[in-house]
Amino acid sequence: MLHLLWVLIIGAVIGAIAGVITSRDLPLGWIGNIVAGLVGSWLGEMVLGSWGPLVAGMAIVPSIIGAVVLVLIMSFVIGGTRKKKS
Repeated sequence: MLHLLWVLIIGAVIGAIAGVITSRDLPLGWIGNIVAGLVGSWLGEMVLGSWGPLVAGMAIVPSIIGAVVLVLIMSFVIGGTRKKKS
């Protein structure tokens, strides 16, 4: 049970980092960050492999790259996500 909580927290952090890098707001706030982090992690590890430091079973560098790509794709497909105001 604690591992699942840890995975969700790390997924949220990865999604938040991807949102900051791309300067895009994700729909649904933290839930969107968690989904983008988890799906981006899976996508990044499938394409780039599992290299770099591991946290909660997720390779951080490929996970962040996968989440950034996912956020960019979502922003183009959905169109409802907007740039963050500076």
